[in-house]
Amino acid sequence: MGPVRNMLGAAALLALVAAQCAGMAGLAHAQDFPTRPIRVVIAFPPGGPTDFVGRLVADKMSALLGQRVYIENKPGANGTVGADTIAKSDPDGYSLFLTTAGAVTISSHVMANIPYDSLRDFAPIAEVVTNTTVLVVSPKMGVKTATELVALAKQKPGAIPFGSTGIGSTTHLAQELLADAASVKFLHVPYRGAAPALTDLLGGQVQILAADLPVLIAQIEAGNIVPIGAAADKRNEIIPAVATLTEQGYPNTDASNWYALLAPAKTAPALIKKLNDAVNAALADPDVRGKIVKSGAVPVGGTPDALGKFIRAEYDKWGGVVREHGIKDTQ
Repeated sequence: MGPVRNMLGAAALLALVAAQCAGMAGLAHAQDFPTRPIRVVIAFPPGGPTDFVGRLVADKMSALLGQRVYIENKPGANGTVGADTIAKSDPDGYSLFLTTAGAVTISSHVMANIPYDSLRDFAPIAEVVTNTTVLVVSPKMGVKTATELVALAKQKPGAIPFGSTGIGSTTHLAQELLADAASVKFLHVPYRGAAPALTDLLGGQVQILAADLPVLIAQIEAGNIVPIGAAADKRNEIIPAVATLTEQGYPNTDASNWYALLAPAKTAPALIKKLNDAVNAALADPDVRGKIVKSGAVPVGGTPDALGKFIRAEYDKWGGVVREHGIKDTQ
């Protein structure tokens, strides 16, 4: 047993030395990082709220890191095209994904044959913003609160058209949560994005819409639509008079959307830390923070560990809602 024990001891020692050398090499690499531009994939077209936040934060990160951080828009399949691109990218810190809640916590439950694993194929960096999901109606509807909407829905079960930004979106699930909490039914009308849904609300094709506040804020301020409730855990400071659905008597209705920065799995922790530091510093910048808040979003930041736990909780939460309602995107 002596020679065998000695051989095992030598092997363990070599493994320890190798690990230490790898760690030192990774640390040295992180100290030099970045040495070339960093790509941030956004799974939506230019001009939307995700793109706005992404470019704002990326510009500030460029100044902080000394290398250009640029946006690459890769829309398609509810964000899964962009997500898959990063899931299959090299874990070198130069390819990142600014995701919304859907691509990593909902799509896997709603869509068949997702080409990546939401919980294993990404390394969390930092949560960037939270977006309040807001229920809005046409002024012609004569409804000013969620309570009034629920009363109307009970008179017309399953007949009131309620638009969302797509099957399995946070805005669709906000509708389902409210319907459960209030024991009512709506007629779900899914759209391929917020822009056509808002157009139809303004045109009278649908009577209610749930969407992220940044999409709605200009029309709210113009008086063209009326916010009747926030599907969030607290009020948004841009529309402080709009009560949450919970405050109006409908608990468990938080359907907030959020954006988070992810890297491919197996990205070195030292690189993750450097990127996390840059994101948090960007969000702390008064100019960046002010522009985000003015848009209707809420800056967040935080640690990679906190984001990882948050994504896991959101994944489990939305998976339960999707299964309970039998939601499937067959398109």
